[in-house]
Amino acid sequence: ARNIRLYVKRVFINDKFEELMPRWLKFVRGVVDSDDLPLNVSREILQKSKVLSIINKRLVRKSLDMIRDIAEDDDETKYLMFWNNFGKYLKVGIIEDERNKKDIAPLLRFFSSKSGDEYTSLDTYIDGMKEGQKKIFYVTGDGKEGAAMSPVVEKLTNRDYEVLYMAEPLDEIMVESLRQYKDFDLVDASKEGLNLDDEDDEESKKKKAELDEQYASLKDYLEVTLEGKVQKVSLTTLLTNSPAALVQGAYGMSPTMQKYMKAQSVAAGGNDGGIPGSMNQAVLEINPNHPIVQDLERMVKTDKDSEETKNFAILLYDVAGMTSGYEIGDTKDFATRVMNLMSVKARDDGAAQEAVVEDDGDDDEPAKEAEVVTDFN
Repeated sequence: ARNIRLYVKRVFINDKFEELMPRWLKFVRGVVDSDDLPLNVSREILQKSKVLSIINKRLVRKSLDMIRDIAEDDDETKYLMFWNNFGKYLKVGIIEDERNKKDIAPLLRFFSSKSGDEYTSLDTYIDGMKEGQKKIFYVTGDGKEGAAMSPVVEKLTNRDYEVLYMAEPLDEIMVESLRQYKDFDLVDASKEGLNLDDEDDEESKKKKAELDEQYASLKDYLEVTLEGKVQKVSLTTLLTNSPAALVQGAYGMSPTMQKYMKAQSVAAGGNDGGIPGSMNQAVLEINPNHPIVQDLERMVKTDKDSEETKNFAILLYDVAGMTSGYEIGDTKDFATRVMNLMSVKARDDGAAQEAVVEDDGDDDEPAKEAEVVTDFN
């Protein structure tokens, strides 16, 4: 709070009164001149005085007005520069300042699935919503690229929903504090049971029930094989390009937050085991329309006890975890499974090549020329 200098009747008093400004506005510099405080004001007097509350409210209001002016300036690069330097402080304000978070929220900026390399605001997101859309969707990730890579994004983008990218650990805490903006709930798309407004009809429910019955044996096999790694296995018709995705339960912790908490634990001198039980909240969602999942189902029905089928199933889980933002626990085992799969492919290709060569060998003898007999009689 040394950025705020307190004067009483134009006499400098102190610049160490932390109560003058909230923590999230400590980047603001200014001068406060009061005629209502005694010249010998102390911290104790200031804490007991109602003037402190009035000064605090006015400073916050003036700071927000100043930031709004920058955001509304015709030169958009001004707010871009401000956000890149001080955006994290506004996110802290959402978390810590319950009274002013509704005024701070319009000033937030995010990358999204439709914004490209530009930032977008919550108001801009709402203006571009699909007709009938009632929720604001977001995903968390380690940076913009990490969030965009998540398979759950395709659940929404293929249906023309925009997805906000929460690219920092602070974003997840912030959005949990915000929860709602202008009557629209903020929904984490990487949580289990994502419900879209256009997926609520009876035909969709009937189709899902049929797929659950058709792939029941595969689900049971995966739950047994991945016991201890996932809470359960479920089918989803929302995935399109990805065979599977790893999502969290309603109260699970995202992979980004798990990494952050793990790093905090190590920095504090604890072990690096992460948060106990957090990974067990994970749910494996599989896409029954993907060739990889269909191939695995065939393998399970043909020979579910084979090592090849088991490796294929675990590899499906590993890849889903990687694309969803999780770290591979045992990279050596992962590499072994990949090499085994490559060996099988190479062996099959070699056998196919040998078969082609053998087929060509049957025709090695040159064809005899037809004998022409001419009768001159």
